[in-house]
Amino acid sequence: MSRILVADDDAVQLDLRKQTLEIAGYQVEIALTARQTVRRLENAPADLVIMDLRFPNELGEPDAREGMALIRRIRDLGCRAPVIVLSGWPEGLYGQPEEQLVSCILLKPVSTCELLNTIRDLLT
Repeated sequence: MSRILVADDDAVQLDLRKQTLEIAGYQVEIALTARQTVRRLENAPADLVIMDLRFPNELGEPDAREGMALIRRIRDLGCRAPVIVLSGWPEGLYGQPEEQLVSCILLKPVSTCELLNTIRDLLT
């Protein structure tokens, strides 16, 4: 069974994705912050990471730079798992070096079918 780590600062969306992926047969771990995401990866490797791009910055405001730093940190940890970025505002990632570190970018809202097909393609 593939282990998927899902990171998003929206607890409702995080719970919905967790339930959907578990029903599809995946083992799912969740993280509400960039720091939790790093800790989860340090404790156990993931086969795939799904993450939002915007996490709260030190002022508590959603900030794409926090997600870009998380992408770099994931790779700095030696994690070679595919990374899917789910974002309603991915423009800050396009053309940046971090874009080359992710497997794909999906625009929110993403259909369950599209997400599951993307995961299946990346894990096979």
